[in-house]
Amino acid sequence: MLSIEMAPGIHWIGVNDRTTDLFEGMWPIQREGVSYNSYAIKDSKHVLVDLAKAFKTDEFIERVNEVFDVGSIDYIIINHTEPDHTGALPILCRLSPQARIKASAKAKEILEDFYGLGDRVDVVTDGEELDIGSRKLVFYSTPLLHWPDTIMTWDPKEGILFSCDAFGGYGALPGAIYDDTCEHLDFYREEALRYYANIVSLFSPVVTKSVERLLGLGLPLRMIAPSHGLVWRKDPLEIVRLYQQWAGLHGTAAEVGVTLLYASMYGNTERYMNAVSQGIAAEGVPVRIFDVARTHSSYILPSVLRYRGVLIGAPTYESGLFPTMVHQLDMIERKKIRNRLTGIFGSRLWSGGAQKEFAALAEGLKWNVVGTREFRGGHGDAFVADGFAFGKEFAQKVKTGG
Repeated sequence: MLSIEMAPGIHWIGVNDRTTDLFEGMWPIQREGVSYNSYAIKDSKHVLVDLAKAFKTDEFIERVNEVFDVGSIDYIIINHTEPDHTGALPILCRLSPQARIKASAKAKEILEDFYGLGDRVDVVTDGEELDIGSRKLVFYSTPLLHWPDTIMTWDPKEGILFSCDAFGGYGALPGAIYDDTCEHLDFYREEALRYYANIVSLFSPVVTKSVERLLGLGLPLRMIAPSHGLVWRKDPLEIVRLYQQWAGLHGTAAEVGVTLLYASMYGNTERYMNAVSQGIAAEGVPVRIFDVARTHSSYILPSVLRYRGVLIGAPTYESGLFPTMVHQLDMIERKKIRNRLTGIFGSRLWSGGAQKEFAALAEGLKWNVVGTREFRGGHGDAFVADGFAFGKEFAQKVKTGG
C-alpha cells in the first residue's frame, strides 16, 4: 500500500504482513494477517510515530520516503517497544543519525536491552509536549496497556490519538485504512475483540482506568490511530466503548450465552455434546462450539470472555481430564477470566478422574459449577434425551445467573 494522507501533514505509512503465521509467536494470523501501522508527521520537524517489524524494513522505508527523505528524521516516537513496532529502529537510526527517540523511561531501558540505543532516547513524561513547528504533540502515560513502557501520543491540532497497541486488532488492511471506508467492518470488529482477548484482556482493570482517564481529559477526538488494524474516524469513540465493554466482560458483566468446549476420543462425548447444544439453543441462548483438540485458544478466548456460561465436554484420559482441555483451561486461567457459570460432561470406562480434576481447576478460576454428567458409552435414545435436558437446564441457569 502507498502512504495515505490522513490530515494536512500527517500520513499513514504502515505495511501489511500476510506471511507471519503466529503473532507474538503464539496467536494464529495465517488467514487474517496483520498491519503494522506507522505515521509520519511532516512539519518544521520530521516525525515518525511507531515503526514496523524488522523484516518489513525495506518496504517501510519506501513509505517514509514518500513523505520525506528517510535521512531527514528529527524525532522517532516509540509509544511501545515490542519489536513489531521497533524492528526497523536500528536501521532508521543509522540512516538518520541526528534523529532522537522520544519514549518513556521504561521504554529507554528496553530499547537499550533490545538494540543498544538507550543513548538515543529522550525520556518523556505524562503530559509533556513536543513542539515540532505548527503543532505540539502531547504524550500521555498509559502503563500496562499492555506493557509497562506504553504511552500514547496526541495531536491536538488534528484531533488524532496515536494509541499504539490499544484499540488495535488483527487483520491486514484491505486497501482502505478507515472504519468508514472498510467494506467488512464486522470482520475487523471481531478481530479487534480477538486481539483484545489474546493480548490485552489480562490488563482489563488497567484498561478501565486508562479509558476513564482519557475520556476525562475531554480530548476532541477526530481519529484514533492504533498500530494494528483500522484507523477509527467515523465514530472514534466506538472502539473506546468496545474496550470499555470488553474490559467489563472480564469480571461479572458477561453476556448471556454459552461457550461449549469439547473433546472426544471415539465419539461418545461428541454425540452427547450435540444433544447438549440443541438443548441450549432450544432455550434461545447463543452457543458457540469449539473442538479444543483442533481449535487454537486464540479463537476460543473471545467467546469465553464474552459469554457467562462455559460448558465443558471431555472424556477421562489416564485418570484425568483430557489433556487438550487442560491446556485450554490453562490459557483461560492465564488471562484470569473469572466468575463464569460452568458444568462438565463426559465419558469414562474403567476409571473416572476428569470431573475431579476439572472441579479443582474451576475452583482456581472462581467458576461456579452448576451441572455435571458422567457416562459409560453413549447409545440409545435415552442418552441423547438426557444430553438435551442437560443443555436446557444449563441454559436456564445462564439466563437467570445461576
